[in-house]
Amino acid sequence: MWRRTDLTDLLKIEHPIIQAPMAGLATPALAAAVSNAGGLGSLGCASASAEEIKEKVDQLRAATNRSFNLNFFAHSAPNEDSEVDEQTRTRVAPFYEELGLGDIPLQSELPFDPFDVDRLTVLLDIKPAVTSFHFGLPEPEMVKALKDAGCVILCSATTVAEAKWLEAASVDAIIAQGWEAGGHRGSFDVSFEDVGVGSMALIPQVVDAVDVPVIAAGGIADGRGIAAAFALGASGVQLGTAFLSCPEAQVRDVHRAALRHASDQDTRLTRAITGRPARAKNNSYIEAMAEHRTRLPDFPKMCTFSEPLRQFGYANEDSDIQFLLYGQAAALNRELPAAELIQVLVDEAQGIIGSK
Repeated sequence: MWRRTDLTDLLKIEHPIIQAPMAGLATPALAAAVSNAGGLGSLGCASASAEEIKEKVDQLRAATNRSFNLNFFAHSAPNEDSEVDEQTRTRVAPFYEELGLGDIPLQSELPFDPFDVDRLTVLLDIKPAVTSFHFGLPEPEMVKALKDAGCVILCSATTVAEAKWLEAASVDAIIAQGWEAGGHRGSFDVSFEDVGVGSMALIPQVVDAVDVPVIAAGGIADGRGIAAAFALGASGVQLGTAFLSCPEAQVRDVHRAALRHASDQDTRLTRAITGRPARAKNNSYIEAMAEHRTRLPDFPKMCTFSEPLRQFGYANEDSDIQFLLYGQAAALNRELPAAELIQVLVDEAQGIIGSK
């Protein structure tokens, strides 16, 4: 059905379309619907405990018997730097004062833990068909254990150098994530947030640099984007923002409204939410935090400072303080059930590139 089938053969799926994991936004219902429609549904498990992962997988397996992907963050624990913390406290204080939020927390429970032995143990018990990672890979022995258990390993790369490193580390396929993508960039090393390579430049260079299948991600929202990715040498695509408008996604009304009225200039990359560059709808907080290029606390410690602001924004429907993650192609979204969206994407893409 597709001219290039190395990825569909590897993942045992019908269509080379992966729904991005999107922790906190993707649901078992969304992942199951995508998998049942012939794509690869994904669940972001970076913020989930071992028990929560089991519960989500139980729900997923009750709704589909097809391949699915479980995704994790492979980051290091944050460094402690009291000077950076104090500088950040000074920078966010005006927002706390304006909103009447009281004292800035000294410390809070962090939402994302590094991939660890507990999560590995759960995965070795669950044995998902596919496991993917963001921000690099966990320890080599962990990757080997997952591969020995039959898991296909995917990982994001935002540069050619990262892609080459991943191939040497024995990943089965590489997600080439362009600058346009919504949510967290998969970069291994974090510098300032305004440095990156766009999909049109990144994808063919990664394809030329590695021998494993390449999955294009970032700025792809319709069949034209899928066809372009194939023309650049990709073996498949990963879409995130496009699935946020599906009813199965766990998206707040204000987020859906923002997607409905999105434009190409809505978003910017910011470290002011979690400490790692993430693309979100621009607002006054993100703008203010970008004015001075000073260091912010490491991921995910920055959440200690930003989470009370985010919760205030949701509770008070204050769109100028909410953190709404989506990519640069959101204006192309269609509000369709996930299965219908997959079929539309397939029909559009094959109408351009043709099939066997």
